[in-house]
Amino acid sequence: MPNTNKPNKLIHETSPYLLQHAYNPVNWYPWSEEAFKIAKQEDKPVLVSIGYSTCHWCHVMAHESFEDEEVAALLNELFVCIKVDREERPDIDSIYMNVCQMMTGSGGWPLNVFLTPDQKPFYAGTYFSKHSKYGRPGMLEVIPNLAKVYHEDPEQITTVVDGVISALHEMVQQEVATIPSTRTKEAFQNLQAQFDDIYGGFGTAPKFPTAGQILYLLRYYVATGNENALLMATKTLEQIHLGGIYDHIGFGFARYSTDQIWLVPHFEKMLYDQALLLHCYTEAYQITKSETFKQVVYNTIRFLKREMQHPEGGFYSAIDADSEGVEGKYYLWDYEEILEILGDKQGKVYATTYDITPKGNFEGKNIPNLIETDFHVLSKDELEQCRQKLLQYREKRVYPHVDDKILTAWNTLLISALAKAGAVFEEESFINIAKEIDEFVQKNLVNEGKLLVSYRDGQAKQNAFIDDYANYLWALNELYLATGNIDYIDRAEQLTKEIVDQFHDTENGGFFLTNHTAETLIVREKTALDNAYPAGNSTAAMQLWRLGKLTENEDYIKLADEILDAFSADINRYPSATLWLLQLMLAHQTESREIHLTNPTDEIRSALYSQYRPFDVWHIEEQGTFEMQLCQNYSCQLAITDPTEALKTLQK
Repeated sequence: MPNTNKPNKLIHETSPYLLQHAYNPVNWYPWSEEAFKIAKQEDKPVLVSIGYSTCHWCHVMAHESFEDEEVAALLNELFVCIKVDREERPDIDSIYMNVCQMMTGSGGWPLNVFLTPDQKPFYAGTYFSKHSKYGRPGMLEVIPNLAKVYHEDPEQITTVVDGVISALHEMVQQEVATIPSTRTKEAFQNLQAQFDDIYGGFGTAPKFPTAGQILYLLRYYVATGNENALLMATKTLEQIHLGGIYDHIGFGFARYSTDQIWLVPHFEKMLYDQALLLHCYTEAYQITKSETFKQVVYNTIRFLKREMQHPEGGFYSAIDADSEGVEGKYYLWDYEEILEILGDKQGKVYATTYDITPKGNFEGKNIPNLIETDFHVLSKDELEQCRQKLLQYREKRVYPHVDDKILTAWNTLLISALAKAGAVFEEESFINIAKEIDEFVQKNLVNEGKLLVSYRDGQAKQNAFIDDYANYLWALNELYLATGNIDYIDRAEQLTKEIVDQFHDTENGGFFLTNHTAETLIVREKTALDNAYPAGNSTAAMQLWRLGKLTENEDYIKLADEILDAFSADINRYPSATLWLLQLMLAHQTESREIHLTNPTDEIRSALYSQYRPFDVWHIEEQGTFEMQLCQNYSCQLAITDPTEALKTLQK
């Protein structure tokens, strides 16, 4: 049925999330000076509603409240309403998510904050239905009550606002403290205390496949030789692969598991999860040589190319959990459906293998998984034939919504993952995809040498944040190590200059989230606390350290160490929330090496990646007589000129 509402001001935006709300009866504005100017002129409070296009509960709230004429009429009368795509404006989202967590003790999306016309928050929450229920206030109650308080009790509003603003400013004040060398061990012990030794992962439900935890454990294993660290990381990766959070039909990973055993996912697929888990499985393979881990890498890249790649080379942001208004519908199976597609005999064996039953394992339907089953009944070839038949059948279903904007931060994460995987598995095609993304970013997401945040429908917008630049630095470092092309190092140094010029806090160290010319918000944030993916400061610290080793430039290493100092209080208070930054401490505590090679053989090139060496870097000169020299702690060993001896040294 066609939408008969007139479009609001979101109709001129490119964000899929904002466009989803362009025909709401709510008179939405994008975040803009115009919206706040109108709020001041009309003396109205402001509703800022933040989400993203593949967010399930954002859809639910939109349907219940923002598409409802009664709710819209109240909002239009009493508030100025602003919609924000959190993926385009992480600066706005981060500030008001902190506010929500301070006010309510929790956060999430949709995020709804109520502001004064000067952007100061006085109330916040996540999901609001139309009517109050289950002890949660509904929009028809919240809207008039907040408007009444705003107009009739300005002193209360001022008191709340002043408290929130004060707390926000306290959050960004940084104390410099000594970081004990034992902090890396404490972070490991915290993970050990939370570890689920039956199903892997940390804590109970919901469970997130948090790459920062896994990559920290792998590095901790290298730094200390602690076998438990390796066991925790590999057990988690194994169980994620066995669970329903991994798509056994089409591949790729869902965002998180709603249960403890990784069976029932929240079905949306995010690009950053695919990129970070590629890092995890690739690095775990380097240590274990697990063929399963290798296959997961290959299959995830197959999925990405098939379902998330833009024709010109970049990759889309996310695939929704919902199709036809039902979460997970695209991915669920009936038992009889399996028998019909695969035939009675093969279908029954396949169903037994993947826990598919007449009763179902999720709301009467089935999520294919290998958690409790022995999958050796059918041969690998037979399993693959079955999978392909089921995938072909599934592709005839109504496909979930795809958020097809291309984000610099997430695409550059993927570049780093593909470059590393290409080098480890000696797959030139993976490196070529990484190069294609790099070319796409250079062509479409750079303006006068400055990065932009997102691209869609031929338009790029929004000056980039520290995360975009830091992730790109990671990408360029990995491309250099994978290819030996010195151009990537030259570009990494130029990018570092931009990072320092645009984001550096010259007084207290570290980097602001926004650049020095960005729009002024109620607070300018600077953080190293990680969420689903690493904070920009954490990534910058590790990659500046690596670049310093690669270029033998101590200035980059000093910048990296300065970030550690700047966030030392956070590291001491929340070691488990700063695991990406603690990787740099591990690097300092580990015998890292610089490997200088001239005209290496193919075997020696392979040996660089055949073992796990997360803290080593290498320089390759293509011309001249073969030579290898190892340097460590500012001193170098005698050069090795025999390739056989050099290979043995690398393989030790």
